[in-house]
Amino acid sequence: MWFASPADVRERLTAVDYLADDAIATSVFLASALGKPLLAEGPAGVGKTQLAKAVAAATGARLIRLQCYEGLDEARALYEWNYKKQLLRIQAGSVQGDGSGGGQDWNSTHDDIFTEEFLLERPLLAAIRAETPTVLLIDETDKADVEVEGLLLEILSDYQVTIPELGTITAVSRPYVVLTSNAARELSEALKRRCLYLYLEYPTPERERDIVLAQVPGIEADLAEQLARTVATLRALELKKAPSIAETIDWANTLLALGRTELDEETAGATLGVVLKHASDQARARKELGL
Repeated sequence: MWFASPADVRERLTAVDYLADDAIATSVFLASALGKPLLAEGPAGVGKTQLAKAVAAATGARLIRLQCYEGLDEARALYEWNYKKQLLRIQAGSVQGDGSGGGQDWNSTHDDIFTEEFLLERPLLAAIRAETPTVLLIDETDKADVEVEGLLLEILSDYQVTIPELGTITAVSRPYVVLTSNAARELSEALKRRCLYLYLEYPTPERERDIVLAQVPGIEADLAEQLARTVATLRALELKKAPSIAETIDWANTLLALGRTELDEETAGATLGVVLKHASDQARARKELGL
């Protein structure tokens, strides 16, 4: 087991500066206890990817990340053959050692080129074949095509991969799997059925204050409080892109770099671009906040 209890999860994640609430701690523990993947869904910037990184850091496991995007295919996600190296092997096999024509027959060459030597493993296969504790992060799953979900079903059900030329490869040590989704599209029920589900929202101002204090050494508690409450106010506006937790931390580091000890109107107006990346969002924020 990766964790002994939800309390153990909270303690160990806190040690790597990830502050987990009860829902997160319980879900992370159950994913390890039941051996099931954890699907973390929610708006962009709420700490879904960071959760997987924190689990890896807290347990000393290797982190393998598959970044999903439109057009991702099996060759990029699972494995592919090194075609250039295979071609060289075929050419070498067609010539005898003395340089004369006529070398190995095709059957012998075929058996030679579809071996481990010519296999290029991608993140999914690397996680399955890992012999040490591994956290597999399948990031932004909703951005991948539906076909990729079909590829994941065998892996997340049986933790095995079938390569026609080599056979079925079964995991020696099951990876801890975290899938993230921004809910840009609905994931299939078959995929969800194989996972535990955790919905992450933006943290409360109190929790975000604590996150800033943990992530930004040297910041004063009062300034962290001001930042957290200001960001919460910004998120309540109808913006194209609400500030993420990472951007709140960037804002805190910005104020420290400028030597500011409070977030007054002048400072907020001058540094608003750290947290709001659209001109229309900045205009709305200036109007609503009276900057």
